[in-house]
Amino acid sequence: MGLFGLFREKKMPKKGPKRDLPPEVSKVVEILRDVKDPETDLNIVDEGLLYGLTVKGNNVDLFLLMARSTPECHFCQMLAINVQKRILEDCITLLKREGFSRIRIYNELGLLLAEG
Repeated sequence: MGLFGLFREKKMPKKGPKRDLPPEVSKVVEILRDVKDPETDLNIVDEGLLYGLTVKGNNVDLFLLMARSTPECHFCQMLAINVQKRILEDCITLLKREGFSRIRIYNELGLLLAEG
């Protein structure tokens, strides 16, 4: 097999959520499917806003893509802030209801957005 044969055999990663997640992570992902983006009415998992999470016992750290506002439009910024606030509140409420005691939500820059 030549050098180019190596590149042809390389498999590309599949798009979408992983199927072989640990049970505790899968549970959180399924809970978050009930959190809807008020702008699109899509759940945050399928919409691609959830890009990472860790679960340690009853503690959950979520990583969400939340940068979607237009800097030049103050009205758009206000809408984006309200949408973000609703998503964060819904995440915390649903996870608390399912028995998780500490939830921290970070944005794509690693900044803490909410804690509950």
